[in-house]
Amino acid sequence: MPLPLHRALFALDPETAHSGGITLLKSWGVVGGPLGGIVHRHPVEIAGLTFPNPVGLAAGLDKDAQAIDGLFALGFGAVEVGTLTLRPQPGNSRPRLFRLSEDAAIINRMGFNNGGIDAALARVRRAKRAGVLGINVGANKDSTDRIADYAGSVTKAAELADYVTINISSPNTPGLRDLQDPAALAELLAACNAARHVEHRRCPLFLKIAPDLDRSEIAAIVRTAIDGKVDALIVNNTTISRPATLRSRHAAQTGGLSGAPLRDLARTKLAEAHAETGGQLPLISVGGIDSPQEAQRRLDAGASLIQLYSALVFQGPGLVRRIVQGLGFQ
Repeated sequence: MPLPLHRALFALDPETAHSGGITLLKSWGVVGGPLGGIVHRHPVEIAGLTFPNPVGLAAGLDKDAQAIDGLFALGFGAVEVGTLTLRPQPGNSRPRLFRLSEDAAIINRMGFNNGGIDAALARVRRAKRAGVLGINVGANKDSTDRIADYAGSVTKAAELADYVTINISSPNTPGLRDLQDPAALAELLAACNAARHVEHRRCPLFLKIAPDLDRSEIAAIVRTAIDGKVDALIVNNTTISRPATLRSRHAAQTGGLSGAPLRDLARTKLAEAHAETGGQLPLISVGGIDSPQEAQRRLDAGASLIQLYSALVFQGPGLVRRIVQGLGFQ
């Protein structure tokens, strides 16, 4: 995205800008663009999958799988779409997305707004992939059986996804994080394990956890995830905590905080998860990664892969290539 366009999007309210960015990415996916056409090769193998490079897109940017081709054209080794729910839902009321420019951060309380998994999968079928495609799934807000929601979505997504992420860590669906409790998580993983088998293929399952867990809670989740045959752990989602350093007038908004202020917490939780896994479970680090140097720190700290999202808002999509090249993967 050329810099003038990036600045023009900043003149719009955050949700309108987000929609505009998705439209631009859809166009680049069709016609190509100045940042497109290159996927740097440095394969990373986890969960039986080969990632062209270790830099992935975190879920949340392309909620409805509308811009897969354009996102891969930026150089990502993996693109994760969603969060998708079994049935369409509008999400929470607006305003629900806040740009904290002074802090290079975002607060969102979107609430899994999406058109439903069936509509998204129709677009996934048409997409051209230059890397690994993940589908992130969650439960509908009004669901009476959230485990059945997850299992149903895993069944559908497993037909087309390279991997499926079970998102139980968003702070914007009331009660969703309760599924991180070991007993509830064990039941959920059993249902999703049964759902992930499509014909002769066993689709890899990833689990995305919150950064607001303490060390004992992480240890319990890691044990449950290993016993439940999870293939990788994504550490982590947005945080409900608010660092004292925040300067923006939006700092007190409710929702999940992401971006640069999450960096220290994300590093800490990665270190804790790495210590608890003992190498038995691959880790994907998310949160505050905005440079090749920070990406390298996460890989050195035990992550097999990293994911970006919020930093793209402030630095533009050229950040993907800068990080890939900066890591030496050219």
